Amino acid sequence: MSLIDLNYTAEECVKCGKCIPVCTIHQISADETTSPRGFLDLLGAYKRGDLLLDKDTKRIFESCFLCTNCVDVCPTRIPTDTAIEEVRVEIAKEFGITWYKRIFFWLLKNRKLMDLLAKFGYTFKTCMFKDFSEEKSMLSRFYLPIVKSGRMLPSISKKSFLNSYPEEIHAKNRKQKVAIFIGCMANYSYTSVGSALVDILKALDIEILIPKKQLCCGAPAYFTGDIETVRWLIKQNIEYFEDFVDELDAIIIPEATCSSMIKIDWEHALKGEDEWILRSKKITAKSFIATEWLEKQTNLKELLKQKGKKLHETLTYHDPCHSRKTQGVWKEPRELLSQNYDIVEMENPNRCCGFGGVTIQTERFELAQMAGAPKAKMIKETNADTVSAECSACRMQLTNAMYQNDVSVVFKHPLELIAKVLND
Repeated sequence: MSLIDLNYTAEECVKCGKCIPVCTIHQISADETTSPRGFLDLLGAYKRGDLLLDKDTKRIFESCFLCTNCVDVCPTRIPTDTAIEEVRVEIAKEFGITWYKRIFFWLLKNRKLMDLLAKFGYTFKTCMFKDFSEEKSMLSRFYLPIVKSGRMLPSISKKSFLNSYPEEIHAKNRKQKVAIFIGCMANYSYTSVGSALVDILKALDIEILIPKKQLCCGAPAYFTGDIETVRWLIKQNIEYFEDFVDELDAIIIPEATCSSMIKIDWEHALKGEDEWILRSKKITAKSFIATEWLEKQTNLKELLKQKGKKLHETLTYHDPCHSRKTQGVWKEPRELLSQNYDIVEMENPNRCCGFGGVTIQTERFELAQMAGAPKAKMIKETNADTVSAECSACRMQLTNAMYQNDVSVVFKHPLELIAKVLND
């Protein structure tokens, strides 16, 4: 079953051009072919049989960052991102999926093996990488295929988040009970994000469930077109979470991409499977990106205000595409952080950082570099000490962009900054 009617979507575009100035790929490569209306024209031609799905068109459709800027400004909200995701499913069927992506997506389905490989990677990472502890990143000591030299990558933590805590953390005077859906990068690399969330929930006297058998939300495979892997991961998570979701007040997700995938794209990926969509809604209805739920459903803001102090650390905030544009969450993290930090806004916090997904980060990494450079410049111009965003993909991309453009600003997740105030 298709995710969307490509013919109808392509015909809906009136070519007004409002999408052009905000399109991430068009900002770095001003070619009408790879603008949103260009994508839609090509999609329409392909579905009519006037255009072959060959290597050239594959390369064009894989250059989209899926930032949803075009959808955000479109007068009729044409879902260009979903149309691109749909054609990537057809690309995967026609051309197959690159070997290293197949291995990666297979590993996402095998948590125990991922844990084992992470332990192995932590033990031997210094043989191949130089570690940067403050940035929670590492730099290859020599050229490696796919990785590329001179590139900052997320480091590997000694112990994953899921293996660092008991399954249940009880509250003294239980007010609410929440589960944490951690996300893969925060589980294996940026583990301090999960630890910060645990500290915050403890301070709020909220009971915590850390479901040990949770799997990847499916986002990496979804944005690459591996729809079978996506559906398998979604169904496994649904079957697992529905056993205890009724006991929960919320499922808290400290990751923009994961929360957007669960709340919005699970339904797209399950199109045609009505029973599974219905079952998923019990989980998605209780799923929230962390700062949204903490700001709206708890007294965290008041608790931070009661601390009565401003930290000598100036922040600038980057809005992840999968937070502000797809979920409408951007005020909430600022509301929480501004209680104890001075925030200096960058020129355009809503501009995509250029992460773009697995394909952009591997086969088309030059596009990620080109998109990241202007964002690094914006961050530098604020003279902030720290840049923050509620997204590990943005963290990976911005940390590398700042390193490659000589910007000496450290990235910290908003939850890390909030926990620092509470623990001080």
